[in-house]
Amino acid sequence: MLAFFDPEQFKHEPKFSLFSGVPKLNSEVAERAKVLRDALLQHGHELKIPKPHGIIPVEAVHHQDYLHFLKNIYRRWQEIPGASAEVIPNIHPNRTAGNIPESAVGQAGWYMADTACPISNETWNSALASANTAVGAAQAVLDGQNSAYALCRPPGHHAFADLAGGFCFLNNSAITAQHLRLNFQKVAIIDVDVHHGNGTQSIFYQRDDVLTVSLHVDPASFYPFFWGYSHELGEGKGSGFNFNFPLVHGTKDEEYLKTLNMALDRIAQFSPQAMVIALGLDAYEGDPYKGLGISTGGFEKIASEIAKLNLPTVLVQEGGYLSDALGDNLNRFLGGFENG
Repeated sequence: MLAFFDPEQFKHEPKFSLFSGVPKLNSEVAERAKVLRDALLQHGHELKIPKPHGIIPVEAVHHQDYLHFLKNIYRRWQEIPGASAEVIPNIHPNRTAGNIPESAVGQAGWYMADTACPISNETWNSALASANTAVGAAQAVLDGQNSAYALCRPPGHHAFADLAGGFCFLNNSAITAQHLRLNFQKVAIIDVDVHHGNGTQSIFYQRDDVLTVSLHVDPASFYPFFWGYSHELGEGKGSGFNFNFPLVHGTKDEEYLKTLNMALDRIAQFSPQAMVIALGLDAYEGDPYKGLGISTGGFEKIASEIAKLNLPTVLVQEGGYLSDALGDNLNRFLGGFENG
């Protein structure tokens, strides 16, 4: 499969995260991209560095004030006496009421949902390279390629139009879908990450031209907690164009595939002209987050079922953290999709 990756993405190396109130090292390390890249090369996939596509595809999804924040906050943060090495919010306002303050500390709280997405000097450039990688794969499909894979990190599906969170800064899957809309009237996104793609859902929640479908661990007891429930169906023009399929913690291949077929039926009814797969490999039974119990062979079956839709498709890397099988899981998924 034709694949895209920009080495600039290696430079973002977050350190801090907070789990159940305990400071821990961040799981979204550059090493995971190296493992995935090496797996692609070892299995003969064609790997390209995307050409620059500029900021316009990103601005089509994200708010200008938010992009200005991401680009400038690290410099501003370093001007605060005694500030942390990374930008880490310590206040989270109720955004339904309030104003965006001038303070860098206040803005960090406004634009960052949690402590899992610390910002360093390299974050903006790596996030932009990640988004550009997604656009490169989308452009390949627009140019006639039947499918293309974007090795994106930092990932993107927890990023809202104006809010970072869950390791994510720019929503690569949403940017991909919006770019595909240049040629395709209707685009479907199917998110198979272990976590609900809350940012992606939010971006398209009031639209009827992009269908969003997500299979993930029930958020009643799993990140992102506040979004991802089955009653969330969209609003306004988007009513009936968002479908969530929460799964019991630890769900294995057989039950997952049954739910997947229901999700694929929703996509088929939508009759899209193109598709985005938000590819989270963290549904793996041995992934550090241990939310679902998908086997390495299960990823191949999942991809094979999705491929039956026979649509021009961009596969965008989301989660999937360090384990002995991370590279194998990617190649089994790509193989299942190509041979499905």
